[in-house]
Amino acid sequence: MSKRALILIDIQNDYFADGKWPLAGMDTAAAHAAQVLAAARAAGDTVIHVRHEFESDDAPFFAPGSEGARTHASVLPQADEAIVLKHQVNAFLGTDLKAQLDAAAIEQITLVGAMSHMCIAAAARASADFGYATTVVHDACATHDQTFEGVTVAAAQVHAANMAALAFAYAQVVSTEQYLAG
Repeated sequence: MSKRALILIDIQNDYFADGKWPLAGMDTAAAHAAQVLAAARAAGDTVIHVRHEFESDDAPFFAPGSEGARTHASVLPQADEAIVLKHQVNAFLGTDLKAQLDAAAIEQITLVGAMSHMCIAAAARASADFGYATTVVHDACATHDQTFEGVTVAAAQVHAANMAALAFAYAQVVSTEQYLAG
């Protein structure tokens, strides 16, 4: 059995153009994530879908049970694939994600999804801290502009800065093309 797992994080309807919190490049990221998902399924890798729901109905997005909180059609889980519901940024925090990975004897984790600077970064750091060999497929991830002290940082720069930080010490950061070739 494969010792690899693909974890798809927060590829949910609210992050797309008609959702409550659209991200820059989410359609492209989801299309790449779907390619990585198909390859993982073909290889017999463990596949885990992580969904975020806030715990309040008046959440700005991902309200419990809402259409926006549902997994996007491009990466719907199959019956034999685990779904982890989280309420925090970090997919490991307050969930059984690590227990599922350990039960499957996983050694290598690949991450795709959203948002690059939040849930992907948190999961990649936690994954590395837990000792998993971690890969982030950068073009299968998306984010949006950020503002700090009156300065708006474009989504592409937010994404690049976060991928650079992860590549420095936490994960192998590759493109979909590199991942599929390798």
